[in-house]
Amino acid sequence: MFRRRVIIKETNLLVKLKDQRYFKFVEENVIRLRAELEHYILKNPYFLTSLTPIYVEEAPEIIKLMSLSSIKANVGPMASVAGAIAELSIRDVPTEAIADNGGDIALKTKKAIVGLYSGSSPISGEIGFLIKNKKFYGVCTSSATVGHSISFGNADSVTVFAKSPALADASATAICNVTIGKDKEEMIQRGLERADNIEGIDGVFIVVGELVGVKGKIPKVIKTDKKATLGELFDIY
Repeated sequence: MFRRRVIIKETNLLVKLKDQRYFKFVEENVIRLRAELEHYILKNPYFLTSLTPIYVEEAPEIIKLMSLSSIKANVGPMASVAGAIAELSIRDVPTEAIADNGGDIALKTKKAIVGLYSGSSPISGEIGFLIKNKKFYGVCTSSATVGHSISFGNADSVTVFAKSPALADASATAICNVTIGKDKEEMIQRGLERADNIEGIDGVFIVVGELVGVKGKIPKVIKTDKKATLGELFDIY
């Protein structure tokens, strides 16, 4: 697959396409999506800062998608922004495509291996997820120890799998936020219990130090021969 970065303001999207003719299509999508989001926030600034769901009626598709995802995961709408941009940037591309927006990934491909970066955890860079036979899929992560996103928990990484990348993104934030407690097992258990209350996700993979918690249906976990790095939280190869 052909590979290119689409960088527009804060959005830094790693895109892979089977047909390179559609890079311009993806770039135009990202420009439009960002413009719609920025214009909406100018009219409704609370959409940017709220840590709780916001209900919308008449709004662009990206706003509606972020709102719906925030409602399902019970977090602020911006918790799904990276996943939403990844999702809508390639959803209508008429070729196999992958979009990685800082670890929030939309996949439209027959097969992909997504390698896990999980901060200082000994599991980091050692495993990946084999994604197969998915017409469109989301693999998104949230971390309390890596990156600049707001998190109230302590997990090294929370990875959520869902048909909607926007929902996977919001859900990863929601689950990571509750990974608190006196010990690692308690942190993981809180996260797994939170995952039970989110409708529409397939599964979750939580890493705290050397411990892992799994809930629901997740892709096959495999040992990788290429290390994921901080530069690409989730390395696609």
